Amino acid sequence: MKFKKVEQQDIAFLKSIIEKDRIFTEEEISEDFSRDELAGMRNMPEVLVEPISTEETSKIMEYAYEQNIPVTPRGQGTGLVGSAVALYGGIMLNMSRMNNILELDEENLTVTVEPGVLLMELSKFVESNDLFYPPDPGEKSATLAGNINTNAGGMRAVKYGVTRDYVRGLELVLPNGEIMEVGGKIVKNSSGYSLKDLIVGSEGTLGIVTKATLRLLPLPKKTISLLVPFHKLETAIETVPKIIKSKNVPTAIEYMVKDTILSAEEYLGKEFPDKTSDAYLLLSFDGNSKEEVEKSYEVVADICLEAGAIDVLISETQERQESIWSARGAFLEAIKSSTTEMDECDVVVPRNRIAEFVKYSNELKDEFDIRIKSFGHAGDGNLHIYVLRDDLAEDVWKDKLDKVFQKMYDRARELKGQVSGEHGIGFAKKNYLEESLSVDAMTIMRGIKKSFDPKGVLNPGKVS
Repeated sequence: MKFKKVEQQDIAFLKSIIEKDRIFTEEEISEDFSRDELAGMRNMPEVLVEPISTEETSKIMEYAYEQNIPVTPRGQGTGLVGSAVALYGGIMLNMSRMNNILELDEENLTVTVEPGVLLMELSKFVESNDLFYPPDPGEKSATLAGNINTNAGGMRAVKYGVTRDYVRGLELVLPNGEIMEVGGKIVKNSSGYSLKDLIVGSEGTLGIVTKATLRLLPLPKKTISLLVPFHKLETAIETVPKIIKSKNVPTAIEYMVKDTILSAEEYLGKEFPDKTSDAYLLLSFDGNSKEEVEKSYEVVADICLEAGAIDVLISETQERQESIWSARGAFLEAIKSSTTEMDECDVVVPRNRIAEFVKYSNELKDEFDIRIKSFGHAGDGNLHIYVLRDDLAEDVWKDKLDKVFQKMYDRARELKGQVSGEHGIGFAKKNYLEESLSVDAMTIMRGIKKSFDPKGVLNPGKVS
């Protein structure tokens, strides 16, 4: 792709529509904006702009489209596949200043937000109004637009679904600068192609989200967690389909192993309630009464014990639940702090093939003499498997990483899985996506991109 380099006349235009203290160039741009969370790829934008309105975003995008300047939208930079890295330089739009909660509609059970609102801020706000936003990805400091752009899932997906299930309407700035609204507060819609659902998960390649209307639920009154130790991880994961089949579906079903728990303990400086076993299932249940929740978890507890669980540890107090879930929430950062560099495979496979995939990934440790750690959403088949560099030389690390990833993605495909469950494709996983989809599917995806963005200026080099 060939794009125009940003010149002084372009900076002058930006300053004509944006206050100069929201425009940054050269050494004024923090190195943080060259990368995302994993930092596997880096490239600096030529200019960083912080819009505070849809109109500003529209004017910038219209100008960039006319001048053939690439534009990369960005939130908090918590992604893991390079989606928010400015591969071709150009203009980076930091949308984090657009961070207002605009409306709570308790009659329609919706909330309307700007793109830079943080997930943890939204959750706190709606819960203070006795309402509930179910999507629960691990990184609570991510922006809502970031969640929308990756169709983030998280730990509650097994019961409540993913971000796409809660996006009712979007306001977008298209690559040519036009402003468009898709969806709305309506519950049902069969009015042509669902453009809203094309945007969700598109990683900022089709349009820039400037406003989102999200579906809410009444806040469950009671939540209880179970920590279930097993002798072997395979036994723990093989129990999950039995739990789902019982129809007493937990809010979340996570799997974890002892060495990851120990890493989280060290990282947080806090004791985990139990670390006597090599493998655990962590489950949560919610409902409107203690009796309702107990009825569900007692059935699941019996299933676990019959399947070979060592014990079932019930966590009813808020303090105990927070100690468990804070450790689970720290797994990524704990693993990251234990090594010099890492990369992640977040494949998704059918629930009944999780144990097989985890066992295979563990075998790769010995085959390639490299550290691999994992945890994941056992209830929806989404695994997070991290390959760690430690003290490997650059060439050795790249060689081993490529070979391990190739084997994992090949096995996922054999198991009828897909490349990404929730973190997206970005730049890092493009080749694996092409291997997993048909030629026709990739052609259609590229056609969609071209329909939205004929010049390819919006977040180029990502996804397709």
